[in-house]
Amino acid sequence: MHLFLTADDSQDLLINELRRLYPAADVATAGPTLVVAKRIWSRPEEARPLVFSRQLLPDAKMMGAVSITNFATILCDLIAAQIEASQPWAFQVFPHYGSAKAGWHRCELVRKVCLSRLGACRGLIQNLQEQPVSWSRAHSLVRLMLTAPDRGFLSVVTAPNLWHLRSLISPFPDGEIPVAVDKSAPSRAFAKLLEAELRLGRSIQTGQTCVDLGAAPGSWSYVALRRGARVCAVDRAPLREDLMIHPGLIFRRGDAFAFAPEHPVDWLLCDVIAMPERTIGLLLEWTRRRRMRHFVVTIKFKGATDYAKLDRLNAAMPPLCEDFYLTRLCANKNEVCAFGTVN
Repeated sequence: MHLFLTADDSQDLLINELRRLYPAADVATAGPTLVVAKRIWSRPEEARPLVFSRQLLPDAKMMGAVSITNFATILCDLIAAQIEASQPWAFQVFPHYGSAKAGWHRCELVRKVCLSRLGACRGLIQNLQEQPVSWSRAHSLVRLMLTAPDRGFLSVVTAPNLWHLRSLISPFPDGEIPVAVDKSAPSRAFAKLLEAELRLGRSIQTGQTCVDLGAAPGSWSYVALRRGARVCAVDRAPLREDLMIHPGLIFRRGDAFAFAPEHPVDWLLCDVIAMPERTIGLLLEWTRRRRMRHFVVTIKFKGATDYAKLDRLNAAMPPLCEDFYLTRLCANKNEVCAFGTVN
């Protein structure tokens, strides 16, 4: 049984998405923002990104314990049996019930008792990585999500399955990332780029080249320029005045969908307002022509009837990419973000 966590308003959307992508799946709710699914992929390598899933606990099993010590004993025995001493691994205990403060306090107690025992009996503590930026082929992951003080779901993902499922398993325990705030940015759209970078485990660096399509008023160019990147911004309207005179910016007035760079760039950034099929087509063309190395692209919707159009992107992009993510970010509204790295 695979357990998925969703945003508050996305449970039904995820159920529809799972049934559409995996027609033989057995899908049901397991509580608010929780969806369980059986008979989806037969191998982790076959898993596809899911737009409306915030977090995945593969092969989740319900477990109960009468005390923190009992939880720790069960976890220690499981870790000792399934995780080799020389293997890098991550361990997370997080709540999905009640008030955040009370839940996190109990989870921290379970985690500390477990780590104390592991450090004494197996010496695995030096291999612990609580929140790696991104998973590697060598990582394994043990997680306990408490749904009440005395019960929860346990999931163990061993290498290399964790790496194969990296587009679905977030290193952020509940899959949530606080929306960034910067009052000096041209608009709040900058938060989408920052969140996509965190989820990808890569960020725009000094000296890199970026194309920002549909750039006005300039929030994504603002982020890249502050990092020391060189930006070619394309839009029919100008960016904010201070960005227009920035020495690292080249502005091209015109249609974002008609622009092509003379040479491949490090980053394609695109937050253009357009029909979803146009943006999907643009991303596929840029990827197939290898015009960029990394990309962050927003796909915008009107209503909730066109999400199936993303299936085309979901099927076509993974073979072309080293990493590919397709998700509704915490900073998104009625839009979805595609981001990743091209082969």
